[in-house]
Amino acid sequence: MSRDLKDTEDDVVEMKKAMATGSGKEAPASACTFLGIPPILSYCLASILMTVVNKFVVSGREFNMNFLLLCIQSTVCVSCVYIVKRAGVISFRDFDMKDAKAWFPISFLLVSVIYTGSKSLQYLSIPVYTIFKNLTIILIAYGEVIWFGGRVTGLTFLSFIFMVLSSIIAAWADIGDALAAGDPAVAEGVSWSLSSVTDVISKLNVGYFWMLTNCLTSAAYVLTMRKRIKATGFSDWDSMFYNNLLSIPVLAFFSIVAEKWSSDNLTRNFPEETRNFLLLAIAFSGAAAVGISYTTAWCVRVTSSTTYSMVGALNKLPVAASGMIFFGDPVTFGSVSAVSVGFFAGLVYAVAKNNQKKAESASQPVVIPMTRKP
Repeated sequence: MSRDLKDTEDDVVEMKKAMATGSGKEAPASACTFLGIPPILSYCLASILMTVVNKFVVSGREFNMNFLLLCIQSTVCVSCVYIVKRAGVISFRDFDMKDAKAWFPISFLLVSVIYTGSKSLQYLSIPVYTIFKNLTIILIAYGEVIWFGGRVTGLTFLSFIFMVLSSIIAAWADIGDALAAGDPAVAEGVSWSLSSVTDVISKLNVGYFWMLTNCLTSAAYVLTMRKRIKATGFSDWDSMFYNNLLSIPVLAFFSIVAEKWSSDNLTRNFPEETRNFLLLAIAFSGAAAVGISYTTAWCVRVTSSTTYSMVGALNKLPVAASGMIFFGDPVTFGSVSAVSVGFFAGLVYAVAKNNQKKAESASQPVVIPMTRKP
């Protein structure tokens, strides 16, 4: 076997390993020019599609079976991942009861994250939901400081300030829009009454409660999973497989116990005229979750982790815009300002993490190899 052929086979092995685990080496900047465009666009498209489809499903007037929705999505997700594994595109470890017991608390936290996220989307617009998700970054950062010895730089702290500011602007604009659109006193030009204003704000508070719960559970999920991954040695696809597989019985149990399975309620949640389309949308959103995981690994492998973090910051703008386009979320000075400030905060955060990574790499001692490569 020639040396060139052996190098080519080694490259193929490394590529398959990167696709399977989401790890892999960062590509040089020159390679990112053209090769980075397809994975970046694919990641953005998968993220937007999943957010829009979930918003569409939970926005029905009578929809109240969130646990059933998530159970179907997880089942579709596990089925897709298993099929792709059988096709030889990705690889992950087979099911093991010991691993399942160790990973079950993580799956339970994931159920909490997804459920509170779907409830948040039920009450809040996509731009507001997207902006407030930034607060999770702050919780995770300071959680890493406490439990993993992380560090928050000055530029990172500045990005946190802009994240909080964007959330305040979003809440202010959201409350103002709700009062203007939903308060009869505003619509008819009658003076506001304290009870009517309180009623509108109390309805909004339900959405913000679920959003706060979602941020807290998301941070707990990420921090706990980071610690558990070190103990189990799970790859990205291992984590995804066990997360979704173990969440299915939990979601099914809560759906049977907490949700109404009467024929009348099922008909209200899945009206006959839109039933097939809704079920198709739910299945599609489950497949989109696989797409996000795959395109994340693809993006990191072809470009770099820094480029991926930058794409994540930039992606908030089209996701927020999708809510304005597809669901008629109000396009006002407040909403546009909130999205713009949140977008800028994401850029500052990406730059701060990039600078921090470079500083940490420069501070590491240089290891002199003891053997020479042939």
